[in-house]
Amino acid sequence: MRIKILQTLAMVLAAFPVVGLAQAPKDGVYISDDDVKAVLKHSVDTKRTIPDNTLRVIDMDKYQLGVAVIHRGAMGGGGGANAAAAANPSPACGEQRPDAKGPTGIFHDDTAESYVVISGSATLITGGTIVNGRRSAPDSEVTTILNGPSCSGTMVGYTSRKIKTGDIIVIPEHVPHGFSDVPDHVTYLSIRPDLKKVLQHGYVNPALKK
Repeated sequence: MRIKILQTLAMVLAAFPVVGLAQAPKDGVYISDDDVKAVLKHSVDTKRTIPDNTLRVIDMDKYQLGVAVIHRGAMGGGGGANAAAAANPSPACGEQRPDAKGPTGIFHDDTAESYVVISGSATLITGGTIVNGRRSAPDSEVTTILNGPSCSGTMVGYTSRKIKTGDIIVIPEHVPHGFSDVPDHVTYLSIRPDLKKVLQHGYVNPALKK
């Protein structure tokens, strides 16, 4: 299943130059199943605390394209966004409601995301509003490599959906999203068009550097 998904993504990437991007790659950009596994293994070996791992940021001439793999372990319902926001010195964002409670979510200013679930299942929450949020720091990995400038905090008024292996989800810019429940694990690819080139140019995950 994963190999078929990666082959499909490779074909999608190969199609982008046809759109008329003069300096875009002249061939398809292939990210193998072994590459994905190597990045996930590196995350475990280095005891990485962030589940999100960018594999590459690809220069498409007029824009960039981030490709990432995310692995989330089991988690129950609820969230600790209020405590996290209180400990975060970054500027506030979203609506301010002192008594708001709910799961933690995030939205990104400049990058949309397309998820392809390759393993596991979860309850994905999207839409609604970020409340009592905090901006991602300008020099943080979230801002520079993963998603660009973002706002994270408590989510309210969202929609819940069960997602599973093989599902595809598209999340536009500024749309809050997060997870309220992961029974065992969920692993998914994320494709991130970077039209404003806010991500680190030419980034390659350390696990893939020769």
